Amino acid sequence: MHALTITRFGPPEVLKLLEQPDVSVGAGEVAIDVQRAGLNFADVSARVGLYPDAPPPPCVVGYEVAGVVREVGSGVTHVAKGDRVLAMCHFKGQATQVVEQGSRVLKIPDAMSFDEAGALPVNYLTAYHMLHRVAQLRPNQSVLVHMASGGVGLAAIQLCKLVPGVVVFGTASASKHALLAQSGYDHLIDYRTQDYAQVVRKLTNGRGVDFVLDPLGGPDWAKGYGLLAKGGTLFCFGWANMVDGERRNPLRVASQFLRMKRYSPLDLMDKNRAVAGVNLGHLWDQRDMLESHCNELLRLYQTGKVKPHIDSVFPLSKGADAHRRIQERKNIGKVVFDCTR
Repeated sequence: MHALTITRFGPPEVLKLLEQPDVSVGAGEVAIDVQRAGLNFADVSARVGLYPDAPPPPCVVGYEVAGVVREVGSGVTHVAKGDRVLAMCHFKGQATQVVEQGSRVLKIPDAMSFDEAGALPVNYLTAYHMLHRVAQLRPNQSVLVHMASGGVGLAAIQLCKLVPGVVVFGTASASKHALLAQSGYDHLIDYRTQDYAQVVRKLTNGRGVDFVLDPLGGPDWAKGYGLLAKGGTLFCFGWANMVDGERRNPLRVASQFLRMKRYSPLDLMDKNRAVAGVNLGHLWDQRDMLESHCNELLRLYQTGKVKPHIDSVFPLSKGADAHRRIQERKNIGKVVFDCTR
């Protein structure tokens, strides 16, 4: 087998497609011949050296795959050799083969492509968990989504539009607004030329929004907190602002930490606001909850309510190009790897 390997921290060129021994299964495990593997900003952060959960290099990352069951271990009965499946991985997904706990492997609908299956788990589970598990989004509420054109942003708008009357604001560069408007965003803000906080306050007559979905981090968390209406929640689910350039920048890291708002219980009570953190990688052990989320998302897919938007598909051998596309914020939707090439 071959695996896209972060050989050391640094620019995209540190990624190498290296040969590894074929996988083998133990009890309760499933081996998969990977067709597609998702690429997320967390993987970019890991390559730069700014993702604390990632194993030290050389390492293989990747939280999600879609493919065909190669072999099942004893005790696995819900999937069989030859089944089309998706799997939630704790890293190691960006490879031609992967072995995972059977509890993290689910069959995919016949109509779902491998591209779509490889794009679903991380982005849609993150958006679903925030909006429908923690927030319990209700009719006529309002949501501000940062990085609206990313995988989570497009998953979030689809899920928001399942609830009547929800108004959704999105930040993205102007070149992406036309497609995002077609996706359902009500108000789009060019973060490069506009102060999104001023725009949101104006459009809401000073009320603010009920929920802010923020993967930016640092000072943007403070701005988002300030935009919350009474009873609102800020969701922190990434720190993309930490990645500046192709290498780890200690000055940037220090600046982001120093400018990060500290929240006190007294302030939360005084403002009637909440702050919630979401790290999907730290929920992988919550089998029942994630399986329930994923089954509901697969049901929504089968009924035409959600459909992953694929930005581009890169051969696994072109890992550097795929990383660069995400890091330069050029993607609209999900970037996935074709692990057969």
